[in-house]
Amino acid sequence: MALKDIKSAIAAKLRTNKVTRAMEAVSAVKMRKTQVAAIADRAYARAAANILARLSGSADVKRHPLAEARTVRKTALIVITSDKGLAGALNSSVLKEAALRVEGRPVSDIVVYAYGRKGIEYFSRRGYSVAKAVENKRDDVPLAIMEELAKEVADGFLAGEFDEAVAIYSNFKSTFEQLPVARTLLPLSLENVQALVSDIIPEKGKFAETAAIASPSSYSVEPSAEAVIGAIVPRLVSVSLYHMLLEAKASEHSARMVAMKNASDKSKEVARELTRKFNKIRQAAITREVSEIVSGREALAS
Repeated sequence: MALKDIKSAIAAKLRTNKVTRAMEAVSAVKMRKTQVAAIADRAYARAAANILARLSGSADVKRHPLAEARTVRKTALIVITSDKGLAGALNSSVLKEAALRVEGRPVSDIVVYAYGRKGIEYFSRRGYSVAKAVENKRDDVPLAIMEELAKEVADGFLAGEFDEAVAIYSNFKSTFEQLPVARTLLPLSLENVQALVSDIIPEKGKFAETAAIASPSSYSVEPSAEAVIGAIVPRLVSVSLYHMLLEAKASEHSARMVAMKNASDKSKEVARELTRKFNKIRQAAITREVSEIVSGREALAS
């Protein structure tokens, strides 16, 4: 490899390092914002999930159409991914989890609600029916968007278009740990809500709790159980979806920051190795030239 080529490669790696460092800095700022938003929302989401869990034990909720357990023939798959790449294995992990949920089932039995371009492209290429496709570009996603999505999913469930609704997203554990999670949203059940709450509660720290949520044996609801439950159940399902999106956003920027940091470190390492190789080749060339000069001088002297 010529010295000129090595020098060009070193310059290219240094330019790459500048780009990845800039992307790392941007992702770090976004990561802090989305982490704060996700963690701040956990108290609200957990309180909403507790309400949902307590209500799910009552006979009125069990009779609600959204809590009706059916034989599963068709499934609605709500997949939350990002629009952009360069986030390591974040999106691929979510899509692998989604693929496991539909493995061995006919394409006609799956209805996809894709939030994020990666999920849209993945399922569209494989011939799945994408009932709703929403781009995931903004970090400050309004709650109204998730309410609209939750309403469409609830209406489809009530209309019998599918028999269950499963949400798949990336749950934020820490800056270096994001886990793909699949949770059943509909039909509503105490077990599913307890699983959602267990995702929200940290494993350690002052917010960690181990007590299970118990449903009461009886409930008095005013003005009427039908009116209150009919309004609160779809609302709390949308809150659960919105919290999943916040967790996915925090996971995305955390994964991208870590990926860009690894890319920056690797480009610096490659640049150092190329510089070492450049110096060795240049030193060998200088030594060879000096040797030729000395040999020529001795030949002239003799």
